Amino acid sequence: MNPRHIVVLGLMTLLVLASAAIRAADGAATSGGSAAVRNRIVFQVNEDDSRKWNTILANVNNVQEELGRVDIAVVVIGPGLGMLKADALTANRVQDAMAAGVRFVACGNSMQAQKLTKDDMIDHIAYAKAGYVEVMRLQQQGWAYIRP
Repeated sequence: MNPRHIVVLGLMTLLVLASAAIRAADGAATSGGSAAVRNRIVFQVNEDDSRKWNTILANVNNVQEELGRVDIAVVVIGPGLGMLKADALTANRVQDAMAAGVRFVACGNSMQAQKLTKDDMIDHIAYAKAGYVEVMRLQQQGWAYIRP
C-alpha cells in the first residue's frame, strides 16, 4: 500500500470515529442520559403578604407536578419571614412542601433585625446568614431564579 493510501485511510478512520462520538453524545443528551440537566429552582420571598405566600406555595406545587423530580429552595428574607413562623397561616402548607422535598431557608440577618429566634420558626427549616447571598450562590450554581 502506498503512503498516500495509508494517510487517506487514517483520515477516514478518524472521521468515522469522530462521527460515532458525536452521535453518542447527542443520544445521551436527548435520552436523559448522564448529560441530562437537573432542574433546580430558587424562589425569593420578601413580602409580608399571606396571599403572596399562598401563591408561591401553589407555584412550587405546580413546578413539582410539571417537572417531577426537581430541587426547589425558597429563600425568605425580611418581611417575608412571617411565612416561616411557627404560627403563620401558611405553616401547614410550608410543612407539606417540606415533606415533598422543598427546602425553605430563612435569612439570619432578617431574623436578627426582627428579634426572631429558631424557636419562633417552623421546625426543620434551613438558615443562611444573608438571604440575598444565598440566592446569589444558588444562581451561580445554575439554579433558576424566580421572584413571583
